[in-house]
Amino acid sequence: MLAPDVIAFARDALPAPPARVLEIGAGDGELAAALAGDGYDVLPIDPSPKAEHVRAVALGDLEEPAASFDAAIAVVALHHVEPLEASCRHLGALIRPGGTLVIDELDVMAIDHRAATWWMANGGNAHDADEVIAGMRGHIHPVDRMREALAPDFALGEPIRGPYLHRWHIPPGLHDAETALIAAGELPATGVRFAGTRRQSAGRR
Repeated sequence: MLAPDVIAFARDALPAPPARVLEIGAGDGELAAALAGDGYDVLPIDPSPKAEHVRAVALGDLEEPAASFDAAIAVVALHHVEPLEASCRHLGALIRPGGTLVIDELDVMAIDHRAATWWMANGGNAHDADEVIAGMRGHIHPVDRMREALAPDFALGEPIRGPYLHRWHIPPGLHDAETALIAAGELPATGVRFAGTRRQSAGRR
């Protein structure tokens, strides 16, 4: 289940409905359904969807007219996209100039021993912090690489960092505890959010 702050972030960052929105990595379609209820025209896609209303297609294989979306959103999804650079260029072609990009991500390079240990102590299914860190970094794109792949087509805002571990396969209700530990300097901020605007001409920085 998506955290309420994720849905609130999406609503705040997206253009007003009835904008046409592409959701990348839609999974069970929960966010798409919430946005559709707000009046958005949403196309949710996922290479391995968990709901019938989510189109089974990878971003790079999506066949839609150029500049046919007003916005795109990816919630903890872009880090799995392959091939990343080519898929991001295709995304740039799908979003109209001036359109909006909304990203909510896990910053895998921010996960350290403190983060892994806290996550395991709160129900994370692992027993070794080094294995958690190596496993995540071994198969997830770093945020810096994602931003580099998007930068030719999107003017990106500065990342906003915050909690993420409480959303990562552990019991709910730990958002405030994680946030407090980040504020005290006892945990890293492993979540990152940023928005961007489709450049009027691709390839400019």
